[in-house]
Amino acid sequence: MFNKILIANRGEIACRVAATARRLGVRTVAVYSDADASARHVARCDEAVRLGPAPARDSYLRGDLILAAAKATGAEAVHPGYGFLSENELFAQACAAAGIAFIGPPPAAIRAMGSKSEAKALMDKAGVPLVPGYHGAEQDAAFLQREADRIGYPVLIKASAGGGGKGMRVVSASADFAAALASCQREAAASFGDDRVLVEKYLERPRHIEIQVFADAHGGCVYLFERDCSVQRRHQKVIEEAPAPGMGVDRRRAMGEAAVAAARAVHYQGAGTVEFIVAPDGTFYFMEMNTRLQVEHPVTEMITGHDLVEWQLRVACGEPLPLPASDPQGALRIHGHAIEARIYAENPDKGFLPAIGTLRHMALPAAVEFRRSADGAPLPAAVRIDAGVRAGDTISPNYDPMIAKLIVWGDSREQALARMRVALADTHIVGLATNVDFLSRLLHNPSFSRGQLDTGLIERERAALFPAHGAVPHEMLALAVARVVADERAAGNGDPWQSRHGWRLNTLYTRTLTFKSQSGEHFGVHDVTLEYGRDGFTFEHGSLRTALAIDAVQGSRLSLRLGDRRLAADVVRDGDDLHVFLNGRHQALAVVDVIAHAGEGEATEGRMTAPMPGKVIAVHVAPGARVTQGTALLVMEAMKMEHSIVAPADGVVEEILYGVGDQVDEGAALVAFTVAVPA
Repeated sequence: MFNKILIANRGEIACRVAATARRLGVRTVAVYSDADASARHVARCDEAVRLGPAPARDSYLRGDLILAAAKATGAEAVHPGYGFLSENELFAQACAAAGIAFIGPPPAAIRAMGSKSEAKALMDKAGVPLVPGYHGAEQDAAFLQREADRIGYPVLIKASAGGGGKGMRVVSASADFAAALASCQREAAASFGDDRVLVEKYLERPRHIEIQVFADAHGGCVYLFERDCSVQRRHQKVIEEAPAPGMGVDRRRAMGEAAVAAARAVHYQGAGTVEFIVAPDGTFYFMEMNTRLQVEHPVTEMITGHDLVEWQLRVACGEPLPLPASDPQGALRIHGHAIEARIYAENPDKGFLPAIGTLRHMALPAAVEFRRSADGAPLPAAVRIDAGVRAGDTISPNYDPMIAKLIVWGDSREQALARMRVALADTHIVGLATNVDFLSRLLHNPSFSRGQLDTGLIERERAALFPAHGAVPHEMLALAVARVVADERAAGNGDPWQSRHGWRLNTLYTRTLTFKSQSGEHFGVHDVTLEYGRDGFTFEHGSLRTALAIDAVQGSRLSLRLGDRRLAADVVRDGDDLHVFLNGRHQALAVVDVIAHAGEGEATEGRMTAPMPGKVIAVHVAPGARVTQGTALLVMEAMKMEHSIVAPADGVVEEILYGVGDQVDEGAALVAFTVAVPA
């Protein structure tokens, strides 16, 4: 086993590798950018080396700096995690040339599978079924347009060197192809340094199922069953589970054997994932092979009882797979069911746009560390948290906005679902927008609960997953009122002249508290009347008038009685904002000083604003242009994704306020626009 390894990554995967290495007695070296100087993964490792400024191209993508750090610290190996340099053939070669082990597949295997088009040509020769499409080297726009017309719409344009949903567009009509192609190529070049694409037939209602493979240097190669990754937004995975719902024994074997054949065809070593698209009739087609560990690998670990990071380290040291040599595949078993939810800093109500900001409060469910019972099965109560950040950390625009991965295990899918719902209800994050509430709705969705999965589930179930915003429940407002009153009591410090208990001689004190709520684009103002009595309070809102009593206050935890109901919830205060977490629901309420905020309004109509911090990468119109509603005016790039700013109505572009290459802040006005007056 290695004595010391360098982890050429950040976030939760760097923390995970550090934890496994420590368990094996291996010392670790972290690398970090200026944005990550105090990051969690730095604290988890034995030593750390600064790489450079925050942008990945100046730090985590600098293979030369990483190798210099490995040599300076005496690290014998580099673990690349996933993303960044994990699938970079040249970096793997540089490690070998420097005499440092690359904990991953050989450079030749990375090269063979690194290009989606070349990999599909290889799989075609090996007899693995492929989705109809064009996977060749010709990249002329007119040629690709003709190929798309030949294949028939809808088609999918995909970055040849890509992954993670970047550089990917579904095109429904020939007239839309050219613009989609140009956008894909820009995004692919920015994300992967390679603007080549391929074009495939877009399958309706497919499932995305991937097979975990593992191979050693002694000819051993096995599959550790499948993961269903069908639930996606913007072609990026949201929920992963293992095993796949409805997967039969015969199909599992056929897909597993096809994945092993793909790995053997490129003389693979280490952890890898072969991804398939599966038609409703069960026919499966090869999509790509990811020559690295996947974000969703924990669900495979949970159902097999094997630590895949430990396997990576052992195989990289030259050891055989830790399975019986006589029948390694037969030694693997599926135990129960596991589900992973990716918790992101993003706003689902705004098209899942990434969010940035400080994690001012982060409470995650209690974790039961991953362990194995005597027969190798995970313990039934397993709840696992893989997180790369802590409360107080900042989610910046420089990297992926993942906050944590929440993984649960159960004897059955039903039990795993129940545990995940509880775990999500115990996930309380304040400081920026997250997808936690959306994930909770998704886990309660009937189609998801029945295992009726495909890549279009979120869009198809949009009405249920993005419900109309109703009134704020009385109990949420009562908890907010209780937080205000409790904080006022605490601020009195025992001084009767500073007391805010509302006591009056021979009368009752009545006050009005005003709160503002926002759900998506919907704003609400809520006036609550609170009457102070000798034995408690009277709460009045709308048609409800009832007794309110605060029983206990322990930090953010409040217990109260509202009429005949007893409520207990976390209410986190962040300045004037109150965040109420009750029974799996999160409601943000701002305490409003009506006089101080009089006259405030929304942004001026006609001035389109940046949905998030980013860079302007294209401007499509000039000042004075007359445009119709929906016309693309400019394109922003943020977190390696493109976002088009479109005309809200027919009108005239008065001024473009930023140029190509300019960095803009969230909310910045981008275009001065005059709406056309109807004739």
